[in-house]
Amino acid sequence: MTTWNDFNDAEQQHDFDLIPKGTVARLRMTIKPGGYDDPSQGWTGGYATQSFDTGSVYLACEFVVLEGEYAKRKLWSNVGLYSPKGPTWGQMGRSFVRAALNSARNVHPQDMSPQATAARRIQGLHELDGLEFVGRIDVEKDAKGELRNVVKLAVEPGTPEYAQAMGQASRSSQPAAGTAARPAPAAQHRAAPVTGKPAWAQ
Repeated sequence: MTTWNDFNDAEQQHDFDLIPKGTVARLRMTIKPGGYDDPSQGWTGGYATQSFDTGSVYLACEFVVLEGEYAKRKLWSNVGLYSPKGPTWGQMGRSFVRAALNSARNVHPQDMSPQATAARRIQGLHELDGLEFVGRIDVEKDAKGELRNVVKLAVEPGTPEYAQAMGQASRSSQPAAGTAARPAPAAQHRAAPVTGKPAWAQ
């Protein structure tokens, strides 16, 4: 019987090495709510976080590896929305989200058909919470100078990495000229718009 005064039967700790830089894996992104809203920017539902130190606004994201050698491993990265220093950080965040939506909804990055452009639109940040896509894992130093895994790039359809991660042939992930990519279920069944703040943001 497991008790809290005898730890002989407790499992030994697992020493997790860093996931190698450049590893491609299917990921699920969840957003840690920060309670910051700016309806004029479309940031509602309490998903965004504002830094008290810099004034920057971002999404505090957790990424879980869904399958493969590193299944269930977790990584943390911020997706930039706004920086008082200039537009670069916010533009990088928008580029990442565009690529993540393409990856999640099986839309080729060069596809500008009505179906593809609709798949790159969201009704709110809530549609990014729980998004599953293919990402490339990187390694960087944190504020303490220690190495950690992060996610900075989403892998899009039309690449061998995407096809391998999704278990499909390369040609099936790139639409023929003049045709739209097959929308993934996330694009076909959009979540209902969030009205007001969810319970955790009240």
